[in-house]
Amino acid sequence: MIEKLRLYISDCVDPYKNLATEKYLFDKTPEDCCTLYLWQNQRTVVIGRNQNPWAECQCSVLKSDGGKLARRLSGGGAVFHDLGNLNFTFLCSTKNYDLTKQMQVIQKACALAGVYTELSGRNDILANGKKFSGNAFYNSNGKSYHHGTLLINADMQNMQRYLTPPKAKLEAKGVKSVKSRVVNLSQLSPGLTCQSMIEHMISAFENVYNMQAVLWENIDFDEILPLARHYGSWDYLYGTPPPFSFTCEGRFTWGHIQLHLQISKGVIEYVKVYTDALEWELPELINTALSGCRFEITKMTDAIKNTLPNYLADDLVNLLKSQEL
Repeated sequence: MIEKLRLYISDCVDPYKNLATEKYLFDKTPEDCCTLYLWQNQRTVVIGRNQNPWAECQCSVLKSDGGKLARRLSGGGAVFHDLGNLNFTFLCSTKNYDLTKQMQVIQKACALAGVYTELSGRNDILANGKKFSGNAFYNSNGKSYHHGTLLINADMQNMQRYLTPPKAKLEAKGVKSVKSRVVNLSQLSPGLTCQSMIEHMISAFENVYNMQAVLWENIDFDEILPLARHYGSWDYLYGTPPPFSFTCEGRFTWGHIQLHLQISKGVIEYVKVYTDALEWELPELINTALSGCRFEITKMTDAIKNTLPNYLADDLVNLLKSQEL
């Protein structure tokens, strides 16, 4: 039985620190307690535990815009976070986990904002038939959490810009996101802000559980920071997807080329080149350049430049860059 409520509102907008804080609260929440964690990320695409980042996100575009890619512990699809979006997490022991109550908190908070909502079959919450909240779940060692997004005034153009799959042909065995029509709650409740939604969420949390929430104190950030560094590492973000293949092709003054790559744990393991170029050694040169290289646009283009003659390298670099990986 839940006998107390705790509340933590992050003033950080870094996704790696926020996800690390979520894990910290998950581990530290007492058995008889339910914690509500409210947080925001700046310009971030968050992918599910089992997703392939290159199949879900315009990784190079996001990076060039100063954004960040993050991977969460839970399953589900890719989502876009910015400061027009409010994230929530309910954390408690598995035996006290109650999805019905947790969904009631969200719906009551929306009602306080004057928005009528309904649940959908994919654990999403809809308003006027459009999605404004996606939910995902995680459990381990007798504890569970339920987290998700609340679109208040998110930049929909950036959402589409970053979540549109790249033009490159990617054949992955990971889980692809299901696109949904989405809506900002501020469209349905003019004047609604993330700050006012935070207040509504706190009120609804206390109302549904019929007790007052106490703020978390004595957070040990020295314990959080190493995990944040892990969550932001290349190996964690890009090295975990299942094997997948990449194909692209182009035609140049020196001939036609088709490039096939097999990637495992974010590293190119196999290279096959088909071409009608007169340069008979071209496939071998490309294989030498890319085998063992990270599947990352800057690493790949640098390897090509360092191995091939300039007139070939320039065209191949432009071909790879045009794939918007």
